[in-house]
Amino acid sequence: MPRPTWDEYYMTIAREVATRSTCLRRSVGAVLVRDKRLLATGYNGSPRGLAHCETVGCMREKLGIPSGERHELCRALHAEQNAILQAATYGVPIQGATLYCTTHPCSLCAKMLINAGIEKIFIAEGYPDEFARSLLREAGIPVIES
Repeated sequence: MPRPTWDEYYMTIAREVATRSTCLRRSVGAVLVRDKRLLATGYNGSPRGLAHCETVGCMREKLGIPSGERHELCRALHAEQNAILQAATYGVPIQGATLYCTTHPCSLCAKMLINAGIEKIFIAEGYPDEFARSLLREAGIPVIES
């Protein structure tokens, strides 16, 4: 078996992180990396200490909200948000980092990633949020599907 590239290696870790997700609709994992060093990870799930969607159900599903819309009605934080928060909690600077994420960031996460100084994003699959793509393009942050 050939040795994976660094990008393949970190995307594999992001996929493994996604297995911790408690979302009923989509399991997402995110990894922040700089200088070939893993800085923080995150997966989508309810805030610390609150019931998970697995227990209380999915409000977005109950309301029939399509994927990519009305993010504020989701009980969970997104994987990218949790990775940023993990870094902040432990005082790990992420400016200049690369994000490896199993799904393209939504517009809320895109804005956070832009302000956090993320320089490049690798994704495994797309997400129906054209506004997020346009924000990242305008910010000059390349998004590479791997």
